[in-house]
Amino acid sequence: MKGGYVTPYARGSQKLAMKRIVLFLATNLAIVLVLSIVARVTGLDQWLAVRGSSLSGLLVFAAFFGFAGSFISLALSKWMAKTSMGVRVIRQPANAAEQWLVTAVANHARAVGIGMPEVGIFESPEPNAFATGARRNAALVAVSTGLLQRMNQQEVDAVLGHEISHVANGDMVTLTLIQGVVNTFVIFLARVIGNIVDRALFRSDDGRGPAYFITVIVLQLLLGILANMLVMWFSRWREFRADRGGAQLAGTGNMIAALERLKSVHEPLPSQQFAAFGIATGPVPGGIMRLFMSHPPIDERIAALQTLGIR
Repeated sequence: MKGGYVTPYARGSQKLAMKRIVLFLATNLAIVLVLSIVARVTGLDQWLAVRGSSLSGLLVFAAFFGFAGSFISLALSKWMAKTSMGVRVIRQPANAAEQWLVTAVANHARAVGIGMPEVGIFESPEPNAFATGARRNAALVAVSTGLLQRMNQQEVDAVLGHEISHVANGDMVTLTLIQGVVNTFVIFLARVIGNIVDRALFRSDDGRGPAYFITVIVLQLLLGILANMLVMWFSRWREFRADRGGAQLAGTGNMIAALERLKSVHEPLPSQQFAAFGIATGPVPGGIMRLFMSHPPIDERIAALQTLGIR
């Protein structure tokens, strides 16, 4: 670990956290779509609709499948992170850097009152870090080899404090609950609208002809994408909260310094990259695109930290 200008981290920081959020949302959406198709093919969808022909019966059906998709995604989150990132979990520290990393995570975990997370390292020249897991006491915190090579201990400690705060705040569980509610209303509205469309086009008695099935699948996809604006709002809000937690654990100065370091990078970031601890350092989108941002503008985060009064 060393100090100095961290251009590679600023470039790489656009990649990881949003990638994990997108992976979570995509997995959730895929599971919901698969469950909907299975329900349709097996006749469960129609059976439940007929048996509980009221809107309340449909809402119960939608909630069951909506929360099933989000909780399955949560259960798979740590496995997916390890597999997709090639994380090597540190069972026994092999050197001083790994020992310091495990100790720093343990200190932060003890300070916030959570169980010791698994600590891992993944190969990447870009400095990055992430935390994930279905439970606060069974989480995973992983850092890249690039982060350990390019950042000094104070900077790494601030990043670890930020990630541990995500775990302590139960952000993944809260994200899952929000996604479950979103799924419920997406499934519910898609079926209500599908029924109306089928009756209008095919004049079917029960409103469950071909147009119903096609409309439901299309609307679940489209409404799911739009509904994720709520998930993105929560993602932005939780970054402010994780910054505060990181400041309490590692010092406000270190947290602000890390964000200022990112802000100092003027090179435009490729549009296909995503945000990790660092967040977008390029132009801030305006209008509706701002609603799909996973992280708040860096200036807003720095301003929020400057008002804390935490050393």
